[in-house]
Formats: sequence, C-alpha cells, structure tokens
Amino acid sequence: MVQLLYSHCAGLDVHKKTVVACCRIIQPNGTQTTHLRTFSTMTVGLLALGDWLLGLGISYVAMVSTGEFWKPVYNLLEGSFSILVVNAQHIKHVPGRKTDVKDAEWIAELLAHGLLRPSFVPEAPQRALRDLTRQRTHLVQERTRVVNQMQKVLEWANLKVAAVVTDVTGVSARAMLEALLAGQTDVTVLAELAQGRLRSKRSELEQALRGTLLEVLST
Repeated sequence: MVQLLYSHCAGLDVHKKTVVACCRIIQPNGTQTTHLRTFSTMTVGLLALGDWLLGLGISYVAMVSTGEFWKPVYNLLEGSFSILVVNAQHIKHVPGRKTDVKDAEWIAELLAHGLLRPSFVPEAPQRALRDLTRQRTHLVQERTRVVNQMQKVLEWANLKVAAVVTDVTGVSARAMLEALLAGQTDVTVLAELAQGRLRSKRSELEQALRGTLLEVLST
C-alpha cells in the first residue's frame, strides 16, 4: 500500500466557470471523510473556496494546469496553502483510477499519497514579468504579421512603396496610404506628403505610387 503523506488535502478540478473541490481528511484513528463542493471561478467564489478549505483544516492543495484557468485560482490561494500544480499528462499516466471517481477526488487521492509530481511555478513577480514578456512577444509577432500582409496587398496593387520607403508604417507612408484609401490618385499630390529626408525621393515615390487600386464593392 502506498504510504499516506497528507491527512488534510484537497484536489481541485478547475474549469472555465467552476472549480470542483474535493477535500480528503483522515483522522488519527484512521477515519476518513470526504467533502465535495463546487465554487464559481469569480473572485468572490474563489475567496469562498479559500475560506472553505481553511475551515476544514486543509494544508495541501493540488490542481491540474489546464490552459489559463488555474492561474487565478493559484493567485488567490497561494498565500494560505501549499499548492501543487500538476501536468495533466502526469495524472493521466498514474495507474489505478476507477472510472466512476470524479477528477477532484482522484487528484486529492493522489496528493494524499504523494503520487503527484508538481510543475515549477515561479514567484508572483516573476510570473507577472513572464506574462508581460509573452504578451509583448505576441504583439510584436502580430504586428509583423499585419505589416507583411499589408506589403502583400500593396504588391498585388503594384504599389512599390516598400521599394522606396524603409518603413511602410512610418508617418510619411501612412499618410500616403491613407490618402490612397480616401480616393486620392494623383501621384504628385501623394508624393508631397513625404516628410523629412524622404522628400528628396519624391520623384521615386511618384513612380512607386502609380498602382492599380480596385474599388471594393460592398454587398
């Protein structure tokens, strides 16, 4: 038999809108009690979850790292409990689960016997910095994708702006493109929108801006 490590522990089955919590409590005489309850993932619900766990004397909590859903739960509970965040594949490969046992109960059972291998979760400041860095990377990648698509559209219209302008999202290029979208087709007028050093390339811009724009028909 696997040795019991934690007498007061809980397993959390985290979903988008709800958290199913199973508390597994074993008394010194060997008596076991199980408490099962569902909470909302709204902040008020998660605070109620924390109070409920504390009221039952829970010290250790385990949950599966499902998407992003576990993060707000972790953030609100980490100061009051020892929390294990576990990879779903690890739990899946632990043998012995009965098919009629709920996920939260199975997580609590594995936690009580020390059969869960926790994933590394950095401290709150590092998590915040990591999220910020990932978001910035995502935005930079999205901006690059949009700019590349815009350049493709310009090429399809035979507008060779990128051949003259280093940055098609710069002030001068944006002004020219906005004027084109507004219906301006006079390349001399468009080239006059150039600013700074780009004004010395107005003759090149006139050639680059002579394209074939088609009117988009709305249905």
